[in-house]
Amino acid sequence: MLDFLYTIIYVPLYNGLIFLVDKVPGHDVGIAVILLTIVVRIVLFPLSKRAVESQLAMKKVAPEVEQLKKKHKDNPVEQNKAIMALYKERGIRPFSGFGLLLLQLPILIALYYMFTHGGLPEIKSEILYSFVSAPESVDMQFLGFIDMSAAHNIVLAILVAISQFLYTRISMGSTAKQESAVEASLSNDLAKSFDFQARYVMPVIIGTVGYFFPAVASLYLVTANIFMIGQEFLSGRRF
Repeated sequence: MLDFLYTIIYVPLYNGLIFLVDKVPGHDVGIAVILLTIVVRIVLFPLSKRAVESQLAMKKVAPEVEQLKKKHKDNPVEQNKAIMALYKERGIRPFSGFGLLLLQLPILIALYYMFTHGGLPEIKSEILYSFVSAPESVDMQFLGFIDMSAAHNIVLAILVAISQFLYTRISMGSTAKQESAVEASLSNDLAKSFDFQARYVMPVIIGTVGYFFPAVASLYLVTANIFMIGQEFLSGRRF
C-alpha cells in the first residue's frame, strides 16, 4: 500500500516540484511550491466544484430540512432518514467535501517527507522522469528569508489560521439566526456545536499544526485556501 501511494502521489509531486524549481527565477522552492499548489488545485477542481455545488444545493433545501427536523423532532433516527432521503431525491451529496479533504492529507505528508527525509535540497535524480531536469542549485529560502524546511514559523501559521477562517466563513455562509429555547432541539445543539468548531476551532487547530510542521506545509495550505476563497467568490459566495 505504501509503495502504491509512493508511486502515484510522492513521485509525481516530487517531479512536479523539481520541474518547477528548475524553471522559477533563482530556483526558489517557495515559489515552486505555490505554483505546484495551484496546479494541484486545478487538477482537483472537478471535486471541489462538486463540493461547492453540493453546499449551495444544501442551502437551497435548508427550509425543507428545518421542516423535517420539526416534524421528526422526537425521533432522531427518522429525522436523519428523512433528511438523507431529501438529499438523495435532489441529487445532493452532503459529504462530498470530505473526499477532497482526505486527498489533501497524502499531499501534505508527501511534502513533509520531501523536506524532512531527503529529496531537497539534495535531488533524488533516480526517481526523476526523463523529461525533468535537476536544477543546478536549490534555494530553500522562500523570498530570501523563510526556510521552507524549518518548522515554527509563526507568520505562516497565523496566515494558515486566518485563511482557513475566511474560507470556512465564506463556504458556510453567515451564522444562522438564534432560535428560541422552545424550538431548540438536540440536533440543533449538535449543529450549532459543529458550526462553532468548524468556524473557530478548526482554523486554530490547523494553524497550530502548521506551526509545528515545516514551513512548506503552511505555505501549501495558505495557497490552497486562497485558491478556494477565489473559487467561492467566482461561484457567487460572499461574506
